Amino acid sequence: MDYKKTNAPLNTETHDMIAMAEQTGNVYETVCIIGKRANQIAVELKKELEKKLQEFTTTDNLEETAENREQIEISRFYEKLPKPTLIATQEYIEHKLYFNNPLKERSRLDD
Repeated sequence: MDYKKTNAPLNTETHDMIAMAEQTGNVYETVCIIGKRANQIAVELKKELEKKLQEFTTTDNLEETAENREQIEISRFYEKLPKPTLIATQEYIEHKLYFNNPLKERSRLDD
């Protein structure tokens, strides 16, 4: 997913957790789903940033890493993106997340 084009807010916003929990029927399950998705997003963003910054590392001198303007620009761009938790929350609100609870599925089959 392209996180640069997300419409997630840059600052935290207050949401009605009861209304958000209607999809799952449980506030804690909702928070868990958003938290797991936020972790996935954080890992993806970190890998993407490391990949871009890897182009600037030199193998000549490991003790001294020279920073250049392009490297600083890339880092600042990623710092300005919404935090992974905000992106995950926005995805959840917009019903863009797929989730299931295997325990609930199993109990339905047993009935």
